[in-house]
Amino acid sequence: MPKLKSSKKKMRQTRTHTVLNRAQRSAIKTAVKKARSTPTAETVKAATRALDRGATKGQIHPNAAARKKSRLARLLAKQQG
Repeated sequence: MPKLKSSKKKMRQTRTHTVLNRAQRSAIKTAVKKARSTPTAETVKAATRALDRGATKGQIHPNAAARKKSRLARLLAKQQG
């Protein structure tokens, strides 16, 4: 356990951020799964927004977000074309 006041505060912040980030990552995964199961323009757009938001906030690596977005776009194009 930390003894310094700043270290204690950092532990509290980390605990809070961990819970929030876990919830957001779960929401991203849910959006991607929904888009993969029923690839429509709306579901892919929602998943893309969730991935972009997660990449911006550091909840998912930007390259991973780009890779998932690319795969979703290819899936949608294949479905429509």
